[in-house]
Amino acid sequence: MSLALTGVTLTYPDGAGRLTALDRVSLAVPAGHLTAVAGPSGSGKSSLLAVAATLVAPDSGTVAVGGVPTAGLGRGELAALRRRSIGIVFQQPNLLASLTAAEQLQVMARLDGRSPARARPRALELLDAVGLADLADRRPHALSGGQRQRVGIARALMNGPAVLLADEPTSALDRERGAAVVALLARLTRERGTATVLVTHDRDHLDAADAAAEIRDGVLRPVRATRAAPRSP
Repeated sequence: MSLALTGVTLTYPDGAGRLTALDRVSLAVPAGHLTAVAGPSGSGKSSLLAVAATLVAPDSGTVAVGGVPTAGLGRGELAALRRRSIGIVFQQPNLLASLTAAEQLQVMARLDGRSPARARPRALELLDAVGLADLADRRPHALSGGQRQRVGIARALMNGPAVLLADEPTSALDRERGAAVVALLARLTRERGTATVLVTHDRDHLDAADAAAEIRDGVLRPVRATRAAPRSP
């Protein structure tokens, strides 16, 4: 499995006690598959992503990213794992106003110690993959909301991650554009071979996923198991 959470429990201080954000959660996502996790606000969706992204260590249970167990890794090792193995699509794209669409992606190469100039061909290839080949030199103010989110998706794929985590990427979009973004994530997941987790409050997006689950009060329950691969005629 490219992403595997096993028996993960996460708690936070809550007055004199502890609040359980994740309660013995297990989630396995193979390469090339999209798993959608639905749930209302406060259900544990953000905590699930934070643990999967190695930003928060669970109280108990294990996390493995791209086959690499994260337990025992130091801060620097975890940062390197995030840069090279985990792509994150945020709720808001948070693009830098002074940079073009292509430069937004090239920055990711710089953060990993590589030349942004040499990374430009890959940046252009990814922008083409998300349907923005003709807009590579536009800055965020000249892009629509849906186009900015597509830049964010391309940016998350820049370093070739094994795992792609999408944090309610359609929440600021209308229904039509939101559905288009989810369809794009599903296609790129298959094409790029990522293990993708999409968290959403919109259950309509579950149909586009290979597997679906629901989280409530920190408990994750499957809604639909991973679809079988289509048979050859």
